[in-house]
Amino acid sequence: MGGDVLSEGAAVMRESLLKSQSITDSVVSVLGSFDHRLSALETAMRPTQIRTHAIRRAHENIDKTLKSAEVILAQFDLFCQAEAKILKGPHDDLDSYLEAIQQLRSNILFFNNNKSFKSSDGVVNHSNNLLAKAISKLEEEFKQLLSSYSKPVEPERLFECLPNSLRPSSESSGNQGDSTGRNPSSNSHSEHHHNNNLENADFTPPTLIPLRILPLLHNLAQQMVQAGHQQQLLKIYRDTRSSVLEESLRKLGVVETLFKGKACNEIRESAFGLTKWLAKTAQETFGDFEEAVEKDATKTAVLDGTVHPLTSYVINYVKFLFDYQSTLKQLFQEFENGEETNSQLASVTMRIMQALQTNLDGKSKQHKDIALTHLFLMNNIHYMVRSVRRSEAKDLLGDDWVQRHRRIVQQHANQYKRIAWAKILQCLSVQGLTSSGGGSAVGVDGGNSSGVSRAVVKDKLKTFNMQFEELHQRQSQWTVPDSELRESLRLAVAEVLLPAYRSFIKRFGPLVESGKNPMKYIRYSAEDLDRMLGEFFEGKTLNEPKRW
Repeated sequence: MGGDVLSEGAAVMRESLLKSQSITDSVVSVLGSFDHRLSALETAMRPTQIRTHAIRRAHENIDKTLKSAEVILAQFDLFCQAEAKILKGPHDDLDSYLEAIQQLRSNILFFNNNKSFKSSDGVVNHSNNLLAKAISKLEEEFKQLLSSYSKPVEPERLFECLPNSLRPSSESSGNQGDSTGRNPSSNSHSEHHHNNNLENADFTPPTLIPLRILPLLHNLAQQMVQAGHQQQLLKIYRDTRSSVLEESLRKLGVVETLFKGKACNEIRESAFGLTKWLAKTAQETFGDFEEAVEKDATKTAVLDGTVHPLTSYVINYVKFLFDYQSTLKQLFQEFENGEETNSQLASVTMRIMQALQTNLDGKSKQHKDIALTHLFLMNNIHYMVRSVRRSEAKDLLGDDWVQRHRRIVQQHANQYKRIAWAKILQCLSVQGLTSSGGGSAVGVDGGNSSGVSRAVVKDKLKTFNMQFEELHQRQSQWTVPDSELRESLRLAVAEVLLPAYRSFIKRFGPLVESGKNPMKYIRYSAEDLDRMLGEFFEGKTLNEPKRW
């Protein structure tokens, strides 16, 4: 009995164990399924995690890029502000102008240190060019300020700088030597007293330039030195101040004082005589040079219409004169004819320029092609104007002279265009296109009525091609040495020729295109003509290859 109970208990226990094992297996199976699903979920989430990480890094990069862009844009803003101030010039607000120069230097340093920015080289080049212009304007401002406030010192102003005891008076002028009857010991005592006065005297230096101007000149000079323009600074100061000093000494009679007395009479008279002789020789030399320029008959041929050697020689001579203008002004003072010395020097320069122009008019007639005649005169007078504008001669000759001769340059350019291109433009006009006969024709207004002969259109296009090729061959050998003038002249021709050609081809091209060999007559597009115009005035030789 007891064994049966024990057996039943064991059976129940075994059954319970089996159920527990089954439950355990089920739980393990469920947990295994969860593990599998979790692994699959992790696998599915991994690309999302990678993308999230990439997005986070992209955001970080964008933030860095935006911060870098903000710094660069800030530099551009500062550059634009500096550029506006520099283009305005230093005259109205010098302090602001100098700040703009410093800002420009900071911009250059920034972009030099940030070469990774792909446009940094272009920005640096532009900034350097602007800085050069800014320093050039500073030079002009320095020269203008120094000239305005550099005036000869009147003797009375210098006497006012002396103490009262040392100022000259009319009473003391005759009290010298023994003429007063005083004994030598009295004179010795007076001289000793005078020397003591000199040692203890309180001298007041004269104000040569107003105190409020000195800081401005100092700042300008400092900027010029910093930019490496020491030599220009010294030259401006020397030329401006030396003439003022010489005039001040002359008013004081220092030269006469140095050679005072009978013993120096011969030296003094020789010096004055030499000065007058130099002045007379200078005037005669200028007169001879003026005549030589006007009558120069050298046969140097300028076949391409470029600047003649005589022109460059005379311009260099005039520039040389202005290197010695202070000396020349002194010499001109020997001839007191009521004119200012500046006016006399300007008059000499103008006469030389006019002599050159007269000679160039004669030399231009050596060209058989009248269009080349005007191109030659345009080149040479433009060279004169440009040289004057870039030198001190501009201040002396004045804006009127410059503007008058610029108009002459434009007149010759217009004459060249009219003479060289009038004939070929006739090929593109509608005159002569009407035909009274039948045959293939279209209306002048583009309609289908009879009126324009295909043969006449072909003949006009054939003539146009021939004339343009002749012009291209000849005028690509001509020269316009100044790049701006050259481009301006090409543009002026293109503005007349290309619209006329496009209009003609648009209206009458279909008549030719519908016939045989249209390319024989419509040989060029408007773009081809424009490209070929780009070869005009380059001074090419006949053997050089074409670019089209």
